[in-house]
Parts: sequence; structure tokens; C-alpha cells
Amino acid sequence: MTDLASTDTPAAGLAIGETDRGTERLHRNLFIAIAAVLVVAPFVAYPVFVMKVLCFALFALAFNLLLGYGGLLSFGHAAYFGMASYVSAYTAKNWGLTPELAILLGTAVAAVLGTVFGALAIRRQGIYFAMITLALAQMVFFFSLQTPRFTGGEDGIQAVPRGKFLGLISLADDRVLYWLVAAIFMAGLLLIYRIIHSPFGQVCKAIRDNEPRAISLGYRANQYKLAVFVLSATLAGLAGATKAIVFQLASLTDVYWSMSGEVVLMTLVGGLGTVFGPIVGAIVIVAMQNYLATLGAWVTVVQGIVFVVCVLLFREGIVGVISKAIKKPL
Repeated sequence: MTDLASTDTPAAGLAIGETDRGTERLHRNLFIAIAAVLVVAPFVAYPVFVMKVLCFALFALAFNLLLGYGGLLSFGHAAYFGMASYVSAYTAKNWGLTPELAILLGTAVAAVLGTVFGALAIRRQGIYFAMITLALAQMVFFFSLQTPRFTGGEDGIQAVPRGKFLGLISLADDRVLYWLVAAIFMAGLLLIYRIIHSPFGQVCKAIRDNEPRAISLGYRANQYKLAVFVLSATLAGLAGATKAIVFQLASLTDVYWSMSGEVVLMTLVGGLGTVFGPIVGAIVIVAMQNYLATLGAWVTVVQGIVFVVCVLLFREGIVGVISKAIKKPL
């Protein structure tokens, strides 16, 4: 029996090691494929459309970090996306900041807002947490509506100058701006991947799966939840700030509750708790909005039908189903 155990254990360890290496190899290949697609995309598709997809994909990735790996459902993520958009647009237009500084300032404001709102929200769990985030986001919406000197009110902040990157490279050309947006997206994706596979990310997943047990092991669950909340809000702000420069516009749509609903939809359609799922979800939803725009208000009905179909047929999301089929995490 001893000999059998001694031979089984190394074999099991070797199998696990091979599985881990196989998964790492798969992920590495997927990152290379994404990078290759980003290089080719502006030459085969409309650059502004691709930039919109990348901004919302980063937004969905940020939300997935909170819900998929932190287990925290927020109905108010539009607050960070939209406020960063306003700050980025305002500082670029009225203060004359270069685009990278405007984006960084918008992201910083989203981080501060996420810290304040997160500290309040994590005091509750479940549906109460979700409702608090929604209420706080609605406060941001009404603030944006009632401060036209800053936000432009119902008109928003229009004609935002794209400026020159580092004061040298003009971003007026869509294809030039595209490379900046692609770099921001790729950096955000790699950062989120690193967070997920770090010891911090493992603890967050442990808290998500069994919070009482994680607490019993000595982990301060609220501190981890606040940290992942702030990280998610910051990355959502990065997406919103970048989007304001791309479209030269920041509007109430960015902070409205429906924006929070859209990012939930993107995440669930693509695959909750998967690394690459939110990207696929963003592509599907943004493509529907773009190519079905002639349907007017019926676009939301079509989105609802797609969501119902995905929930019924692809409970794990598109990428989640693929991951289950190949038996490797994606």
C-alpha cells in the first residue's frame, strides 16, 4: 500500500502540473491572438467602432473582476464609468490637458469615488449591497443632471478635443488614436489577468465561494472586498475616460442606470467568471447596437431576447460553454 501511494502521488502532481502548463499555454496563445486581431482590426473594420468595442470590453472586464471573482453584484458601475468620462472630457476641453493626463485624472476620480462608495456598500451583502450601489449611482446621475456648468446638463460635454499624445502626436486621426486605445485595453486586460491569478485574486475567490470559512482562516474579508471594488471602479473609470476622448463626448447616458445594466448584460452573455468572456459579450452587444440601430427602440427588445436565449441555452455564457466543452478555464 505504501509503494502504491508513493507512486500515485507524484503521478497526480505531474498531471496537475501538466494541466496548469496546458492552461497557461492556451491563455498565452489567446493573448497573442488578441494582440494579432488588434493589429489587423483598424484595417478591416471602422476604427471608431473597434475603439467603442474595446472601451466597453474593458468596462465589462472591470465589472467581471468585481462580480465574477469578488462575488459582489453592483448595479451602479455606470457611476465610475460616467464620472471618469465627465472629468476626462471637462479637463481636456476646459483645462487644455493632454489626452493621457485627462484620462489619468478621470481614472483617479473614479478610484476615489469607488473608495468612498465601496466603503459604504460593503457593509451589506447580497441584494442590499446591489441596491446601495444603485442608489449611490443614481445620486451621481442627479448630480450630473443638476450641475450643467460642469457636465453640460442634458447636452453633455461636446466637441472634446483629442489633443496630442504627450504633446507630440496628434490624435485627430482615428487610426492614430486607435493604437492608444488598443494599448490601454491590452494593458487593462493583462492587469486584470495578473490580479485574478495573484494570491490576492485567490483570496478574493475564496471569499466569494465561502466567506465565513475565509474569515475563520484569518482573512479580513471586508478589506479584500473593498480592494477589489476599488480596482474594479478604477478600471471602469479608465474605460469611461478613454471613451470620452474617442467620441469627443461625455453625456448623461454614461451615468444612467441603463449603462450599469448593459455592462451586466455583456458580462453574463460573454461568460461570468471567465477571463475572456466579457470581451466576447461586449463585441456581441455593441455589434447589435451598431448594426441594428435602424430598429430604433426595438434594439433593446432584441437585446432582451438574446439575453433570455443565452440564459436558457448558455447558462455559463458563450465563453463559459466553450470552456466547459474543452475542460479548460478561459
